[in-house]
Amino acid sequence: MATEYTFQDNAAKNASAAAVAAGHLPDDAPIFDTEKMSLSMGPSHPSTHGVLRLQLELDGDDVSHCEPVIGYLHRGDEKIAENMTYNQFVPYTDRLDYLAPLANNVAYVLAVEKLAGLKVPPRCAAIRVLVAELARISSHLLGYGSFAMDTGAWTPFLYQFTEREKLYTLFEELTGARLTTSYTRIGGVTRDLPEGWLGRVSDFCDQFLPRLEEMLAMLTRNKIFMDRTVGVAVISKEDALAYGLTGPNLRGSGIGFDLRKDKPYSGYEQYEFDVPTGTVGDCYDRYLCRGEEMRQSVRIVRQIIKNMPDGPWYADDTEEARRIFAPPKDKVLTKMEELINNFMITTTGPQIPPGEAYFEAENPKGALGFYIVSKGGGVPWRMKIRSPSFCTLSILPKLCKGVMMTDIVAILGSLDFVMGDCDR
Repeated sequence: MATEYTFQDNAAKNASAAAVAAGHLPDDAPIFDTEKMSLSMGPSHPSTHGVLRLQLELDGDDVSHCEPVIGYLHRGDEKIAENMTYNQFVPYTDRLDYLAPLANNVAYVLAVEKLAGLKVPPRCAAIRVLVAELARISSHLLGYGSFAMDTGAWTPFLYQFTEREKLYTLFEELTGARLTTSYTRIGGVTRDLPEGWLGRVSDFCDQFLPRLEEMLAMLTRNKIFMDRTVGVAVISKEDALAYGLTGPNLRGSGIGFDLRKDKPYSGYEQYEFDVPTGTVGDCYDRYLCRGEEMRQSVRIVRQIIKNMPDGPWYADDTEEARRIFAPPKDKVLTKMEELINNFMITTTGPQIPPGEAYFEAENPKGALGFYIVSKGGGVPWRMKIRSPSFCTLSILPKLCKGVMMTDIVAILGSLDFVMGDCDR
């Protein structure tokens, strides 16, 4: 059976539109009654950056309510951690923010070492800072490209992938893997820097900065990008603190809190760098902060390369350290005592004393924290992960209320979250 439609007269419709544009409505102007509509956006929508589902309530094109629905990627990482040794959990940290696994590795081992009271040599600390900053550049690059694509620009997405590919080649030389690096160990790193690797990192920095300026120039003064981001989804300082935001999402609102400056770890206090902050707290400010943070990361990397300490890249050879850090491979293959020690640590895990500790690091998405409770032995008794993306998503209902439907993707891109970090 055919459905009957009634079309408004085109001439009358055009006259009404002209009247509205002129700022007044005719007396006989039709009044439209709209019904609110519920719409699921995601979890496979390309602009939801993973498996995020948004339950939207729409009044025409206006968003009257937005509810993030999470859990599609939940794996129970915290309970998994309580059933394996400390070192065995390192690969699981790769899967948290899978765009910056090297930074996750560093944050986790620093938490365990704080619990164990273990110190690492200066070379090991410098290597960890170096890889964490390279991970920050890699993560911010993808955040930049995705944000650009969300707001209608395709070319920046291709440019950033070219630069990330160069970084992934460096990561593969260092760790043997491109994505799931698992580079750190409790008390050290898996291996020392390859010969000539620092020189190749330096070459990357030299060519990256001009390319970064070229990429940022595509968006920073782009009228379409500015129209879609300036003044959109403003986060006040009070809201940023109330919702527990960290990283560029916090600093974009004008709060210059950075764990690398305010609670330095791994020797960050010896490097010079600036902490960029925004003035308005809108999508545009969050974009500007990430762009400047990439410049500052290059600045830190160059200082590390210039002053890279010599010496061991693993914990000192003390009785306490020998119960925690597995000996380097060359010692395992040449000394019987080291072979036995390696066997004990790989089978029973690093022997961490009883106690509890919390440590958080300044990761690309914000503060990544690990709270660990130990009853002694090689397996944590309890673990809780504080992930920045989870807190970031909590502010979505407030940000999205009253915006246009098309603003949703710009808001998501400006927050730069990753669902592996949120769901865990």
